[in-house]
Amino acid sequence: MNHVQVNGAVAGYRPSRTLRLTVELRRQFARRRTFGVVALMVALPLLLIAALKLGASEDAGENNRINLVDVATASGLNFTLFVLFATTGFFLVVVYALFFGDTVASEAQWGALRYTLATPVPRMRLLRQKWLAALVLSVGALLTLTAVSVLAGSVAFGFGAIETPVGVTLAQGEGFLRLAGMLGYLAVHLLVVGTLAFWFSTITDAPLAAVGGAVFTMFVFAILEQVEQLGSLRDWFPTAGEFAWTDLLQTPVADGDLFRGVIQSLVYAAVFTALGFRAFARRDVTS
Repeated sequence: MNHVQVNGAVAGYRPSRTLRLTVELRRQFARRRTFGVVALMVALPLLLIAALKLGASEDAGENNRINLVDVATASGLNFTLFVLFATTGFFLVVVYALFFGDTVASEAQWGALRYTLATPVPRMRLLRQKWLAALVLSVGALLTLTAVSVLAGSVAFGFGAIETPVGVTLAQGEGFLRLAGMLGYLAVHLLVVGTLAFWFSTITDAPLAAVGGAVFTMFVFAILEQVEQLGSLRDWFPTAGEFAWTDLLQTPVADGDLFRGVIQSLVYAAVFTALGFRAFARRDVTS
């Protein structure tokens, strides 16, 4: 009886059956950092509600600036928009960087990669499953934050329509549709920092370096984006369009920046992902 295939593999061996996505997801869900992120996603909206309740004063009403903070307590949907606005620039950036940047580097640090590849799991399949698991966890964290914000905000401020800072009211149905569009845009845009951390994760054994390097890079570009002398060059930064999702609050919706932001984010994500796969293909993980 022949126990070896033509390609030299053991009979019955199928690369597509190794390291299924569900297996990788179970491994990642069981990690303490996943529980920590989920706990923060649940706690943050509650803390912000407490801050808005305790911080309500006459002084707050004297602020002449028009922004999402001014209408945060108008309804649960308004509060959700405020939470997204408050977390887009830092909190969600760190979450995406954490899930994508920790996935490979941490196992390389533990020495687990060489044993996984010896199972044997094809190298590119291993990396693909980890990329997909990081995506699922990152989007799941974003949806958890949003769901908790809607529920807790509705209990605290009522389940009403969206009131925009410029005085336009959006019905609940339309409000939820636009909120879905905002989440879709954020999920795509945050892939930029996520895939950057993923690339860094394939070239270092230090998870903190991968995560911190990606976050630091995005902060540098965010600072440079404030330099007006750079002109139109700023439109090509990976941080460009970070808050373009707020255009969905306009009536009619201005989709120019939204479309550009999605395309540009996908291009950056594709480049960083390709660089990650290229680096991992050449990496020595057996020593």
